[in-house]
Amino acid sequence: MTFAIVQALLSHWRRHRLQLATLLIGIALATGLWSAVQAINAEARASYQRASDQLALGLYDTLRDPSGTIAVDRYVALRRAGWQVSAVLEGPVRIAGRTVQVMGVDMVTYPALPAMTQTEQSDAPPDPSDMLTAPGRLLATPELAEHLKSQTELPPIVVSDAVPPDLILTDIGVAETLLNRPRQISRLVILPDQPRGVPALSEIAPDLQRVEASAQLDTQRLTDSFHLNLTAFGLLSFAVGLFIVNGTVGLAFAQRRAMIRTLRALGVSMRRLVWMITAELTLLALIGGALGLVLGFFLAGALLPDVAATLRGLYGAPVDGQISLQPEWALAGLGMALGGTFLASGHALFRLSRMPILTGAGVQSWRSSTSGQRFSFLIGTALITGGFAIGYTVEGLVAGFAMVGGILTGAALVLPYFLTLALSVFQRRARGPVAQWVWADMQAQLPGLSLALMALLLALAANIGVGTMVSSFRLTFVGWLDQRLTSELYVTARDDQQGKEIAQWLGPQVDAILPIRNVELTHETGPLFLYGVVDHETYRDHWPLIASSDSAWDRVLTDQAVLINEQLARRADLWPGDMLTLNAEHTLTIAGVYSDYGNPTGQAIVSMQQLDLIAPGAETRQFGIRVSPERATELAQALRDRFDLSRQAVVQQAAVKAQSLAIFDNTFVVTSALNVLTLGVAGFAILTSLLTLWTQRLPQIAPVWALGLTRAQLARLELLRSVLLAALTAVLALPLGLVLAWALLAVINVQAFGWRLPMFLFPVDWAYLFVLTLLAAAVAAALPALRVLRLPPADLLRVFANER
Repeated sequence: MTFAIVQALLSHWRRHRLQLATLLIGIALATGLWSAVQAINAEARASYQRASDQLALGLYDTLRDPSGTIAVDRYVALRRAGWQVSAVLEGPVRIAGRTVQVMGVDMVTYPALPAMTQTEQSDAPPDPSDMLTAPGRLLATPELAEHLKSQTELPPIVVSDAVPPDLILTDIGVAETLLNRPRQISRLVILPDQPRGVPALSEIAPDLQRVEASAQLDTQRLTDSFHLNLTAFGLLSFAVGLFIVNGTVGLAFAQRRAMIRTLRALGVSMRRLVWMITAELTLLALIGGALGLVLGFFLAGALLPDVAATLRGLYGAPVDGQISLQPEWALAGLGMALGGTFLASGHALFRLSRMPILTGAGVQSWRSSTSGQRFSFLIGTALITGGFAIGYTVEGLVAGFAMVGGILTGAALVLPYFLTLALSVFQRRARGPVAQWVWADMQAQLPGLSLALMALLLALAANIGVGTMVSSFRLTFVGWLDQRLTSELYVTARDDQQGKEIAQWLGPQVDAILPIRNVELTHETGPLFLYGVVDHETYRDHWPLIASSDSAWDRVLTDQAVLINEQLARRADLWPGDMLTLNAEHTLTIAGVYSDYGNPTGQAIVSMQQLDLIAPGAETRQFGIRVSPERATELAQALRDRFDLSRQAVVQQAAVKAQSLAIFDNTFVVTSALNVLTLGVAGFAILTSLLTLWTQRLPQIAPVWALGLTRAQLARLELLRSVLLAALTAVLALPLGLVLAWALLAVINVQAFGWRLPMFLFPVDWAYLFVLTLLAAAVAAALPALRVLRLPPADLLRVFANER
């Protein structure tokens, strides 16, 4: 009996192969887009963890100097006093046109690292003394070693795959030379098992601050918001794919009603039928999920290099550009395929289990009623209201995404109700029988297309919302760069002495020399970079302040106040008039808050005199040079020639802007790709709905054909129906997309990155998207319309002999 039931169930898919393909493609698309995002996130987080394990990051307490670097003498004093500490010097360096991180450690005292252990256990281990004596050794990944092998001035390179990408690990003495920072230390690592009786740190190093291992700001926390954004888009894409599954399964159940009624009459229990159909859906979900995993793997592989470049450029995160199959996200993808399939099929299974044995067959009786639409409208309204309530009452990034999720889900649920109202209005105002029939027919077919139109609504809203956010961000960012990057040249000297020589030589030749000096301080919100500025109209005229008190710049430049960036202001809830504690001896009034897009850390600005009081001896290696634009290129080359500076040490304003915009554009590569893919899936949802429903159109088309409309006219009306429904959906998607853009700019962005962006409108982009939507709807309806055009008259006549 079981075999007979299986044959009966499978006979439906043999007769409806397109429907089977649609179901599998829907599951594969939903799983593939979700799996791609999860693969990217998993690979990035695995890279963070590998970097932490490879460099022993976040495992030990550290000592830092709030005013900047630590002198070697202080390290020696701590060691002589009995403290077991190890020195670390780290920083970026430009080698062979590529920026890499250099991490120098005291090889004698630093905890054992995997790279060192691997090198020692290799077939031809180097002499340990080679690491400690000139010229030293550099440990790098095979890919980075290949890139650096042509640099003859570098020490010999030892290849190791136990080093993070784009990082050179070496002895601290070698790092001093590479970074040109002699006798400097970035931080001291406090080793475990300190001897008893050592003097307190407050006695021998009162100026050093101890940072607990658990409180250190690591890369993963910096990038959490980035990954949460990707996860949200993955979920949206997954939901759009599930609309295809839901519509296909619902139609399949409706078409099987006669078969199920027959099986029930032959003695098969409903319980057994439900279990058999559940097993069938499980098998289909696993097949579609496996296809989705393959799709997601290749999609993630195509997107990961851009993601890795973005994370390295914005956060300094050590991420490989290669994808690898990890069981965690593969199993999660199959789990999502199973869960999504049953979520999309749950309502249909429930209705099937409650179906009376003598119920009528056909699709029309399966479709939702007016009361069902009203119930969906009430649920959707409640979700929208709840979303806004969460957004206004609960803080945090998760709450922001919950608000967006409630609004989008609620809008999708209320869409059929609003479309029904709109079609009813057009039907009442229609003139002529054909026009009235078209609107009435669209209203009758709306339940079968509502899920595809919901998917289209979400895809369009995501495109409008994310597109508005990115375009607003870019427009604001370009304006901000024009304000912040006002100097025609930016110069970086090798050391303080060369910096003084450059300033002295440039003095008579340029309009102004603006030193760029900063130190890293600690704050309860994380690292705080304190900058000093000189009194010049460049800052007064061009520096963008989003909140300020009276005479803000006058008070800052007379050592009375401080400016802070928006990130610090929002994290610490500090605004003009509040007090900012920079260290134990210096607390200043906040005179203003400035925008600082693209920066994840807190910053503050004081006068140059105040900086010297807070952190005496801060390096003066970087300068902004104000000179007439016509002389910028000539002066840049003169600086390189006279002081033997590299091309990267003297850059022009245009080059800095171009690089900044390139990093910015790479930041949104993945979200833009997911937007395009989501819109494509929505278009496919319309196509599959029309293809699976077109045979059910015969009872509606045949009478109209018999009354005189030609098949060509009916085909054109089929195209028109799809285009009009897509147009109505696009019109409703516009306000939803703008609400989404507002939520991303005013809520999500503030919680994720610490700054709020102004919102700009881009009607031309909307018009382009509207035309693209109509084109997609026309393409989706082309094949069903072609089938109507080629439909034999005998098939239309047969409708009148049918029991329907």
